[in-house]
Amino acid sequence: MANYNKFDSFVADLANGVHNLGSNQLTVALSDSAPTAGNTVLANISEISYTNLSSRNITLTSSTQTSGTYKLKLTNLTLTASGNVAQYRYVVIYNSTAASGNLICWFDFGSEVNMTSGDTFVISFDGTNGLLTLV
Repeated sequence: MANYNKFDSFVADLANGVHNLGSNQLTVALSDSAPTAGNTVLANISEISYTNLSSRNITLTSSTQTSGTYKLKLTNLTLTASGNVAQYRYVVIYNSTAASGNLICWFDFGSEVNMTSGDTFVISFDGTNGLLTLV
């Protein structure tokens, strides 16, 4: 997986109760334009068209803390194309339960991803450390 990049607003949104990471639906947004740490909500992201693409909803594996260390673990997500999909490079994780689609983080895959019918793209999350760890 590409490197994790946190949106600055995520910290305040977490502290102010915008995110309930144990129950809110997290979803993937795809973009061919680079996000910035100052983006706050989904409307700030230039998304591609999701025509011909499978569900972008992420499944929660666990949301737990042990000895004061919290880990959010997610199931790997496989995107499947049923036709041509617009190219993208950035994968953004956002809270689709929150009314504004508050942003959490993004990944830069370093080059354009192009998908045609039958192609798959796997977004792998760290099974040990999770998407994020809070201490």
